[in-house]
Order: sequence, then structure tokens, then C-alpha cells
Amino acid sequence: MEWRKTVSNEEQEQEAKHIGEKLRQRRKEMNLTLKEVENNTSIRQIHLEAIEDGHFTKLPSPIYTQGFFKQYTAFLGIDGDQIVKENLPLFNRTEAQEFSYGIGTLEARTHPGAYVKWFPNFLWIIGLGLMLLTAWYVARFLEIL
Repeated sequence: MEWRKTVSNEEQEQEAKHIGEKLRQRRKEMNLTLKEVENNTSIRQIHLEAIEDGHFTKLPSPIYTQGFFKQYTAFLGIDGDQIVKENLPLFNRTEAQEFSYGIGTLEARTHPGAYVKWFPNFLWIIGLGLMLLTAWYVARFLEIL
């Protein structure tokens, strides 16, 4: 197991930008646009731009960062696993988890049309009641009952 020295955030940012620039150069050597890469890898263009710009913190989570990076490098014919192993601090950033407990955390979530769903059912019930009342009245009028 190789022990790496602790690197500062600024050094990590520089390394991320360097890696991203290498990926951009490789993509351009292959004459590919980001849209073509998006279509072939199913990685959204905004995420590809973040990788190429070295802004790994703009990606959803460390797991997505590693997955997108490995998939993108594999598409470009580069060994992404080795790059991830050599630069683990870039790909394993810690995220502050936001949990809020207390009042309001168990509120029911609704959408704007949630209270209108009863109206069509109400109309059907009224219509069925009127139809039964009319059938009863006609049956009494024709002396069937």
C-alpha cells in the first residue's frame, strides 16, 4: 500500500484541473464533441464539463464522481482506475450531511392539485344518485313498482 503525503486543497484543485485538461485534450484528439460523448456514455454534458474543468465538487457525490470519471476515461481509452487510485483525495471528498429533526420533518408532502381529486368523484356520485332517482320516478310513473 502506498502512503501519500497529505496535499492541500489548492494542490488538489490544480491536480483536478490538470487531469480534466488531459481528458479534454484526448477528447479533442478523437474529434468528439461533449454532446457525442454524452450520447455514447449517458453522462450528462454538464457533468462532463465539470470533469473536464476539474470541478469534481459540482458532481452529485463521490460515488458518482468516481463512476462518471471511470466511464468517461474508459470511453476515451484511458485507465481511469489507475488515476483514481493515485488521486484518492480528489474522488473521496467528504460531504456534510444535512439532517433536520424536530417539528416539520414529518409533514405530508402535497402537490398543487392534491385537493381537487375529490371533485370528479363527487360529480360521479351526484350523477349516479340522480340517475337512480330518475329511474325510481319513471318506474313509479309507469306503475312498474
